[in-house]
Amino acid sequence: MSADTIVAISTALGEAAISVVRVSGPRAVEIAGRVFGESAGKGKVRTARLVQVRDEGGGVVDHGVTLVFHGPNSYTGEDVVEFQGHGGLLVTQRVLDAFLRAGARGAEPGEFTQRAFLNGKMDLTQAEAVMDLIHAQSTLALRAANEQLSGAIGREAVVLKEELVPVLAHIEAFIDFPDEDISPETGSALLARIDGVIGRAQRLIATADQGRILRHGARTVICGEPNVGKSSLLNLLLGFERAIVSPTAGTTRDTIEEIIQVKGIPLRLVDTAGLRDGSDEIERIGIERTNREIERADLVLEVVDGSLPVASSKRVALDAALSVRSVLILNKADLGLHESWGSVCDGVPLSCQSGAGAEQLRQAIERVIFAAGPMSADHPVAINARHKSCFERVADRLLAARLSLQDGAAPEFIALEVREALQALGEVIGHVDVEEILDALFSSFCIGK
Repeated sequence: MSADTIVAISTALGEAAISVVRVSGPRAVEIAGRVFGESAGKGKVRTARLVQVRDEGGGVVDHGVTLVFHGPNSYTGEDVVEFQGHGGLLVTQRVLDAFLRAGARGAEPGEFTQRAFLNGKMDLTQAEAVMDLIHAQSTLALRAANEQLSGAIGREAVVLKEELVPVLAHIEAFIDFPDEDISPETGSALLARIDGVIGRAQRLIATADQGRILRHGARTVICGEPNVGKSSLLNLLLGFERAIVSPTAGTTRDTIEEIIQVKGIPLRLVDTAGLRDGSDEIERIGIERTNREIERADLVLEVVDGSLPVASSKRVALDAALSVRSVLILNKADLGLHESWGSVCDGVPLSCQSGAGAEQLRQAIERVIFAAGPMSADHPVAINARHKSCFERVADRLLAARLSLQDGAAPEFIALEVREALQALGEVIGHVDVEEILDALFSSFCIGK
């Protein structure tokens, strides 16, 4: 437990109904007593009490409600005092100054949650979920963050660890008794356990792309020829006029990004320059950026003018991987679709002018995104890049252990691979020395959390 006591404003800066200043540490109650001019520890724990914050001259700075939580039954596992006062910039800063003068230290970014982790209130995956919860931009992202905050990924890691520990124990037993060989029956049982852990780790790894989309949004590129309605589509999906709409070819010369939610899925919409032979250097640069965006896309919305013949439309060249992650949009359906489009498989008729077909487009987007993997509100986990790296090491080390076991290698080599797999599992939940990981993780938190 930390020796010093920290304080921070835990609500966003700005004018609001209330602000919250949070204090945590062994002297939290004592320091709060100095600020309030009375014993903050008197009265019932977890019971709101009206107090006044006083400055160094005894003048009243603010009055509001305080709550006291004694450790370990608090967010950080330490004594915590929260003051809820008026939400103004100046008054909140002066309340913070009062706590600093009374002996508290200003908290570093993420220090409250870091103390919660270090005091055993949550594992590392749950600490990461706190930021996912704050940054969630869709209902599915919010649900996934809550699942992770409840410990879903940590529980998965613990289950895998519990499967591997007996494997390592058996192998080390053969190390201690070198005259004994691993019998075929024992080897088969160990292989079965190893295969089970590998399979479960690989299923978790498969959720990484879905986790990235949930946390950061599916990079969705709107592309097509000039004047087919790309900017109109962006405005339709956003619900307001973000991009300039003009019949003049080349109006959009740079990419425009906005985030929306479609069927609970966050999409990072990227409106791009029309694909054609650019008439000037600036437009050519815009078209080059369009091609780069298409290569990076999770989802491609290809817009064509559905009122014109198929033969007159220049389609975007997509590779096989992108083709299955694309939606063809037959815009200007209000002018009547040309009969030649009837031979095109699954284009979505749409009128950006009237909005007709917008719901069918959202359903098509949902089908394409969900077809990529097990993204759903009920899926228990969606790992992030750090988790993926750890679980990949688990799978790699166990595949090596499996091969060594089949080849009859010395038990010492097999044990080494299994230990490294267990080390990687420990890193997932923070049960090993991961100081560099902690520094990188909590430095991305906001101050006060």
